[in-house]
Amino acid sequence: MPTPPTRSPSDRADTAQTGLVLCADDYAVHAPASAGILDLARRQRLSATSVMVLSPRWPADAAPLREVRDQVDVGLHLDFTSPMACAAGHGRSLGALMLRCTWPLDTALQQQWRTAIERQCDAFEQHWQQAPDHLDGHQHVQQFAGLRELLLAVLTRRYDKRPWLRVSRVAQSGLKPAIIRLWGAGPWQQQLQAAGWQGVGPLRGVYGFDGNEQTYAQRMHQWLQSARADGGLVMCHPAQQVVADDPMGIARAWEYAYLSSDAFAHDLQAAGVRLVRGRALHS
Repeated sequence: MPTPPTRSPSDRADTAQTGLVLCADDYAVHAPASAGILDLARRQRLSATSVMVLSPRWPADAAPLREVRDQVDVGLHLDFTSPMACAAGHGRSLGALMLRCTWPLDTALQQQWRTAIERQCDAFEQHWQQAPDHLDGHQHVQQFAGLRELLLAVLTRRYDKRPWLRVSRVAQSGLKPAIIRLWGAGPWQQQLQAAGWQGVGPLRGVYGFDGNEQTYAQRMHQWLQSARADGGLVMCHPAQQVVADDPMGIARAWEYAYLSSDAFAHDLQAAGVRLVRGRALHS
């Protein structure tokens, strides 16, 4: 009997890879972020991006993003806490929004927030010319009490083809992951399951935007290794260069440098994960 061919460890890993969504948040927040995300999408180093439609850059930045619409999921990054949201009239600081979501919304505020959600969906569709593939929230607001109920009602009314939704159930230790996880992830996931919506989680990629490119690479290596067990989603915030007035500017630049490197491609393969679009996963 002929001897069967020997398969290398890398061959075996290829047949048992875990699907993982890698989503770049904050598309259109500024030119270097859009350029970095586009470049990574073209290199197939991302499988999703989410758009800040309140940015004045969104109408122009939508056009080049269409070049990769068959390669990545493009979704709405719902914004209630950025300076752009405050300028639009519905935004608050993160702390103020978290505090307000600790007790029921009155009718007037419900209407204001519902209108803000509708307008962001409108702005996405106007320039993308189709519904979002997915939806998440800037600073994870999509899962805040009060907001999440309004959001799901708006999405249910608007979309027969349902976008997948991020569940920020952070699968990391530490204070910041715990706060994100505890601030609505469980009820949000339960609500989605009860309503028959697809939620994608667990989430990784949370850190304090501290360190340098090397420490970010080490963190990503750990996130990828951890994701081997359960897939889910890793968020990132890359940009091709530093923007001086962006408090995350330096971190964005080193994220881009690592994600565009051979080291990232090697880390993906070594972890036994492959980048997939959200509908390939189930919560």
